[in-house]
Order: sequence, then structure tokens, then C-alpha cells
Amino acid sequence: MTATTTAPARDEDDDRTPPSDDPFDQDQLPTPPGATGVLLRSLLSPMRGRVAVTALLLLLQQAAVQAGPLLVAYAIDRAVPAFRGDDNGPLIAVAVGYLLCAVAAGALQYAFVTASARVSQDVLLDLRGRIFRHAQALSVDFHERYTSGRLISRSTTDVESLRELLEEGLQELVMVILSAVYISVLLLWLDLGLGAVAVVSFVPLYLLVRSYQRRAGRVYRKRSTAIAAVIVKFVETMNGIRPVRAFRREAVNDAEFAVLNRRHERTNGDALLEMARYVVGSRITANTTVALIVLWGAYRVADDTLELGVLAAAVLYLRRLYDPIDRLGMFLNSYQSAAASLEKIAGLLAQTPSVPEPSAPRELPERRSGLPGREVVFDDVRFAYRTGGEVLPRFGLTLPAGQTVAVVGSTGAGKSTLAKLLARFYDPTDGRVLLDGTDLRDLTGRDLRREVVMVTQEAFLFSGTVAENISIGRPDATRQEIEQAAKEIGAHDFIAALPDGYDTDVRKRGGRISAGQRQLVAFARALLADPAVLILDEATSSLDIPGERAVQRAMATVLKGRTAVVIAHRLSTVEIADRVLVMEHGRIVEDGSPAGLIAGTGRFADLHRAWRDSLA
Repeated sequence: MTATTTAPARDEDDDRTPPSDDPFDQDQLPTPPGATGVLLRSLLSPMRGRVAVTALLLLLQQAAVQAGPLLVAYAIDRAVPAFRGDDNGPLIAVAVGYLLCAVAAGALQYAFVTASARVSQDVLLDLRGRIFRHAQALSVDFHERYTSGRLISRSTTDVESLRELLEEGLQELVMVILSAVYISVLLLWLDLGLGAVAVVSFVPLYLLVRSYQRRAGRVYRKRSTAIAAVIVKFVETMNGIRPVRAFRREAVNDAEFAVLNRRHERTNGDALLEMARYVVGSRITANTTVALIVLWGAYRVADDTLELGVLAAAVLYLRRLYDPIDRLGMFLNSYQSAAASLEKIAGLLAQTPSVPEPSAPRELPERRSGLPGREVVFDDVRFAYRTGGEVLPRFGLTLPAGQTVAVVGSTGAGKSTLAKLLARFYDPTDGRVLLDGTDLRDLTGRDLRREVVMVTQEAFLFSGTVAENISIGRPDATRQEIEQAAKEIGAHDFIAALPDGYDTDVRKRGGRISAGQRQLVAFARALLADPAVLILDEATSSLDIPGERAVQRAMATVLKGRTAVVIAHRLSTVEIADRVLVMEHGRIVEDGSPAGLIAGTGRFADLHRAWRDSLA
């Protein structure tokens, strides 16, 4: 290996973005200008026809509702005088018309609620799916910086805010706007003076709404972040409940959670305060306008310049116009919360993978000489995390097809980073990683995952059966092939002894079976996937001696003939390797066969001697 720089590597524990002292700052993702509107349009555009039908239903429903006061005015000014003159036709017509309008309004309201509910549910279904798919598509470095608790908050709390808006608030807003338009036109038609006063009253109401939007928007962005911080802390604590109990961190966690909870409480209080200010201002404006119109209208009725029915209709219209003011405030409440949530979701969906799919993918050649492995070349590679620290200075390295290479070194030496570059969890800052001469960046994700598989220390199993977990790398595998892979690894006997054999549900994270058994299932999964390159990252470090021996036997089976990189914590793992790389501070300081390095006087010989002494 040749190194051309002397910059120190950072410890791997420090490779990620340093956390902010303020947990709220960690929730911020940059949202490109206009991304929220683009997201909203993309959600609604496939439903344009259904949205148009829903809007038409609401227009007709409001027309039926707003016909009522006109019929009242006609009844007072025309039908009642006619009835007193023994002509009951107009009054009967008014009664029938009012009944028909009420029935039509109810039927149209039902149709509107049904149609809008279907639209909103389809929008939310689409949005949740987008968040889930996009989160899976984002690169590993994003998930190392952006916690799972915040992703949960985006797909639950924030989506729930949008649900409340779509199912409740949006209908209220549209109805208020339509009512304002209908009533303004009708008041101006009934009496120009009364209508003008009503229209002028919209000016202070509009200013109140704009002021509330500006102030509440800031509050609800903080509120959404506060909720996310509470969820993150809760998820983190529950996931780490064992060390919490082991190190008695309950009191410390309680204090930290209390701080976040109080901040959440304060943001909720600020939101309610802004709502109260708006409601008080709108009520003062509405009640003042109604009082002025009633007084002026009564004076004109007494002066015979205005009909009593027109005044009655105007008062009814004004009450219909101003009664929803409080509900409009509730809508604005929901709107600000939903707008803040949608902005955060848009920011998440605007994130692009740091390891993108190739624009012009290439296919790998057939594996050489019939070997199951492929040649791996690190060509003039350098790597630094986005936070700036260089982890791997520039180097070159070739791993021949079929060779098993063990990588050893102290914590933070760069071993796992080397493996992550080979698995393409990250791309090199400079240089290329080649698989049989093809740059990994030119391979599709599907092709790469078929050729390169990593088995981690955790050996993560998903909820489901043992057979389903083994077949993850090859979903089309038959039961016979699954069982054959388990037999070759040495996992068949313990699987067969489970209550339902291969159909036993391993439960969350494979908690139903031991760590060694989970590791054997992971090796069976890797063997069945039949990759050309296999990466084992600390595969035995958490196992006891019997478990380690069982896994080592499985390793010998799964590594046979493949190109393998084994990140070794225990030097017993090195015994199966053809070659050993010793890393220090991001550099390969020794490279040779296990026997040759043990016989020497270098770093690996010292490590091996210390390990032998520890066994004694």
C-alpha cells in the first residue's frame, strides 16, 4: 500500500456530524425554495378529476345553504303580506323551497365529505409510502446523522398534522371562503350600502389573519421540532433500556426528558396564546360590524328606505359569515401546524443519496476462471467524511479473486471504513474501488448487492420466520435450497429443534434465538445469496467461545473460494485468512501471510503474542 498524505485519521467513533448542544438544531434539514409547493402539487395532481368533483359538490352545497336567508327575506317582504291577503301560494312556495334547500344541502354535504375523505386518505397513503421508500433509498451516512426517531416523527406526527388539515381544517377554510364570496355578492345585490359595509369589514379581518399566520408559523415550526425531540429521546431510551438499567441512568434520562417535555409544553402554550389573540381580535371586529349594520339598517327600516326582510336576511348572512370566525382560527391553527410539518417532510424528501445510482450503468463481466470470487482493487483511494476529517489517506490495494484477507488494528484505525467503501455504503473522496475492473459507481444497486454482501457484528434479523430471514438475499430460493444452506453452515440442527422449525417466528430483531444462532442464520443468508465478495465486520466479537467456534466453522464454509474481507477483533478469526492487513491511523502498516507476520517483529507479531498470553 502506498500512502501519499500524512493527515491523521479520525477515530471512527467521531466520523459523524457532531451533535448540537441544542437537540432542536439536529432536526433541521434544508428545504429548497418551493419544495413544499412542488410536493403538494405532486400529491394532488394524480387526483385532479376527483378534486374538481369534490370542489363542485362544495360549490353546490354552499349555494343551497346560502339560499335560506333569501327565502326568509322574500317571506317577510312578500309571502307574509300575500298570506294576509288570503294568497297562501307564496308562503307555501317559500316553505317548500326552504325544505328542498335543506335536503339538498345535507345530501351534498354528505357527498362532499365522502369524496374529500377519499382524496385525503389517498394523499396520506401516498405520502407515507414516499417517506418510507425515500428513507430506505437514502445512503448510510444520512441515517448515521438523522436519527430514526426523527424519521418516525416525520411519518407519524407530521403526517397526522396533515391528516387533521385535510379531513377537518381544509373543508372549513373552503366553506368560509365560499361563504364570504356568496354572502358578499348577495349582500351587495340585496342592498349596496349594507354590502359595502360588510365588504369593508373584511380588511381588518384579513390583516388579523395575515398577522396570525406570520406569528403562528414561527411557533408551529418550533412545536413540530419539539415533538420530534421528545420522540427521539423516547425511542433512544427505550432502544437502550439495557444500558439505561445497567448504569442507572433513569434519573438522568428523566431530567433530560423533562427539559424536552417542558419545551414542548411551552411551544404548545405559545400556539394557544397566538390563537387567543386572533380569536379576540376577530370577534371584536365581527361584533362591531354586525352592531353597526343592525343599527344603521334599523334606522333605514324606520325611515322606509330599507325593507325589513332585507335587513333580516342581511343579519342572518352576517351571522353566517362571522360565526365561523372561531372555526377559521382553528383551521389556521391546523394549517400552521400542517405547513410546518409539510415543510419538514419536503426537506426530508428533498435529500438525495450521497451514493447515487449510475446514470449509465455497466454490467460486470462473467466471473473469471469459474471462481466464485472477483478481484477487488482500491485504485488511488482517499476518503474523508463530510465533516472534514480524513480517515483514509491516499492508498492503493489489490485483493485477488478468491483470497481471504483479514484486517486488524486498533479501534479507529479505519478497518470498518475500508469495508464500507467496498460495500459502497460510501463513495471514495478520490480514486476508485474496482470490482473485476468495473468501478462500483458504475454498477446498479441491485447488481452490487448481488455481488457484494456484508455480514455485520449485529447479525440483524427481521420479524418473520427463520426461512424468510435466510432467503432475504435470494427471495426466489426454494425451501430445499434454504435448508441446504443452513446445513452447510451448521445451523440446521438448532433450527430444526425450534418449535416450528424453519417456520418459527424469530420475533423483533431475532430476539427468540441467541446471538450465536443469529450469526449462523446470517451466514446461511450470505451463503444462499452466493456473492462474489463477502465482508465480515467483527462477526465473532460478541460471541462466547462455543459460539465463536461454531461461527468460525460456518465462516470456513461460506468463505470458500470467495473474495473475502474479514474485519477481525479476535485474532482467532485471522487463522482462516490467506493474508493479513494491519491498519493504524488509516494506513496499512503491515501486509503479509499470517504465518509470515507472526514470525516477524512487527505490530501483528506483538498483537498475536499478547493474544496467546491472554489465552494462557
